[in-house]
Amino acid sequence: MDRSTQLGTEPVGKLLLRFSLPAIVGMIVQSLYNLIDRIFIGQGVGPLGLAGATVGFPFILIFMAFGMLVGIGGNSLVSISLGEKKKDYAEKVLANSLVLLIGISVVLTILGLWFIEPLLRIAGASDTIMPYAKDYMSIILLGTVFNSIGFGMNNFIRGEGNPKVAMLTMLVGAVLNTILDPLFIFVFDMGIAGAAWATIISQTVTAVWVLSYYFGGRSSLKIHTKYFRIEKTILLRILAVGSAPFAMQFAASIQNTILNSQLQYYGGDNAISVMGIMYSIAMLILMPIFGINQGSQPIIGYNYGAKLYKRVVKTTELAILAATSVVTLGWLVTRFFSEFIVGAFGGGDPVFLDLARHAMGIFFFMYPLLGFQIVSANYFQATGKPKQAMFLSLSRQVIFLIPALLILPRFFGLDGVYGATPTSDFFAAVVTGILFFTELRKLRRLEPEVLGSELPAQS
Repeated sequence: MDRSTQLGTEPVGKLLLRFSLPAIVGMIVQSLYNLIDRIFIGQGVGPLGLAGATVGFPFILIFMAFGMLVGIGGNSLVSISLGEKKKDYAEKVLANSLVLLIGISVVLTILGLWFIEPLLRIAGASDTIMPYAKDYMSIILLGTVFNSIGFGMNNFIRGEGNPKVAMLTMLVGAVLNTILDPLFIFVFDMGIAGAAWATIISQTVTAVWVLSYYFGGRSSLKIHTKYFRIEKTILLRILAVGSAPFAMQFAASIQNTILNSQLQYYGGDNAISVMGIMYSIAMLILMPIFGINQGSQPIIGYNYGAKLYKRVVKTTELAILAATSVVTLGWLVTRFFSEFIVGAFGGGDPVFLDLARHAMGIFFFMYPLLGFQIVSANYFQATGKPKQAMFLSLSRQVIFLIPALLILPRFFGLDGVYGATPTSDFFAAVVTGILFFTELRKLRRLEPEVLGSELPAQS
């Protein structure tokens, strides 16, 4: 039975598990880079080290944004070209994408190092945080090229039909980072610089791993040096296709910059340190949701195209149930184990501990709604409605969050800064619910007899 037939006939629960599990593992591994770094920085350097890494996070998001711009945009063109039996053109896109990733990374590195202090000031670095932030980011910037190659080119491995190799790529980097972090921070006593060196060494190994996949004969597509010359038409097509994820990631960077500035103004260095902990936990909670989205997207898309609407609805419902279970479990952990979580990051100071526990109670308050919101937004992407999908994704990260960050602190101080996230989560979930349930009613009007039937192929 071929893959297409399976998407339309096999039980959707079984399909969802098989498609989602590798993506979930890969996403969790990806989040471990940030989590492991901050745990060891907190333990070995302290709250100021955590704050230094946190104010640099908006720039890491920008690096990821450009990686997604080229990686996702180029991979989409490669997939289309392979479907059209144009392997030469696909390899030309692959080579152009590698050159673009390297070129953009070099420019970002030069600009970042040249303007590092004013950029960190904008991101919320105080005089006390600046030495830590500068030490950390000046080293991280040196590894931008390797990060872009590993992160961006890994999309092509996944798109080639090798999700396990793509998952292993991220696993290699995360495991190495876990080993090097305590070695450099505690054994070699390198402080926050040690964490940065551990990260870029891990990223370098990941980049070498990815390139060896293509140059070592394991890949279906090959990278040919004759295609390294950038073609304008390919460049424009990559930018067009990759612009949506780039815009969302870039918006997240702007939002993080505003957040750090508000935290510094209303709460000082400790408030930024606490946010660094919460963002690490939030990423770990949300990454499985993105994995569920990746797994459900081809199932929803195929069955929507085949007008098997009952299977579309059932897949979406199961994905929402799974995602809601994950975020609810994460919310419970933050509610009842906050002291243990903060302790893992080295938060032994009673004042810092009280602030962190209080902030967690506010920040994660609406997290049980996020499973529904994120999966429902993905439904629109999977069914060929990217405008609605982008609007719903941006509603949580930008449209509601940035105004909340600017308005609520004027009335509630630091609590207003932490409370901006649950406020945005609530309104985004309400708007998503209105659009999503309206869409379900349209499906029922399109094919009510399909939705009401119990045919085996619809189960």
